Amino acid sequence: MNSAIQKLYTQIPSTYELVNHLLTFGMDIWWRRSAIKKIENQYGVRWLDVCTGTGETAANLSKQANNGNQVFATDFSLPMISLAKKKPEGNRIKFSISEIKNLPFPDNTFDLITISFATRNIDINRQILIQSFTEIRRVLKSGGQFINLETSQPKSLFIRYFFHLYVKIFIRPIGKAVSGSKSAYTYLASTIPKFYHAEELKQIIIESGFQTVEYQHLLFGAAAIHSSIK
Repeated sequence: MNSAIQKLYTQIPSTYELVNHLLTFGMDIWWRRSAIKKIENQYGVRWLDVCTGTGETAANLSKQANNGNQVFATDFSLPMISLAKKKPEGNRIKFSISEIKNLPFPDNTFDLITISFATRNIDINRQILIQSFTEIRRVLKSGGQFINLETSQPKSLFIRYFFHLYVKIFIRPIGKAVSGSKSAYTYLASTIPKFYHAEELKQIIIESGFQTVEYQHLLFGAAAIHSSIK
């Protein structure tokens, strides 16, 4: 991710979760929990949440983990990580600061890797997104699972039109009103209509070296969960 995006995320940590809940009417909470339910191997030893932000998905992983599991989380934003550490589950999660294209872990370290609502930020262009997914694959064990939760594009042109209209009308003003940052939510609003359809993202994940990629539409296709195996 470039420094401009990193700077934007220093402006919104304290209100980030609240704005997400408001804009999705709380559905983002359910979507994260739905993503966790896609875990195929509940007894893997090491789980990693990349681009963890304020740690919502990492916290859900910690709640889901068995006694023998270790949960790790990484993000490029120190302010976001600082808030994540304050969660009740924070003392059970091992946090680190890093860019997704250069994860600070050896090859074949993790049994499960998750990312939630950050893939749009990685998608500076298709090739960089593939490089990021390839780095995720590098630190994932053979047979390990990668779960990607992100906004998507409804198949129906009618639904897609109103989804994009909602994004255009509400995200920037609500985000600005709550967080005080116009630039952050101008950027975030601009990434949603341009992001891939679920089938397109599946093909990108396959190009990154993953196999057995499946996906589930959420809210008529406004979001999607992709589950992939190395």
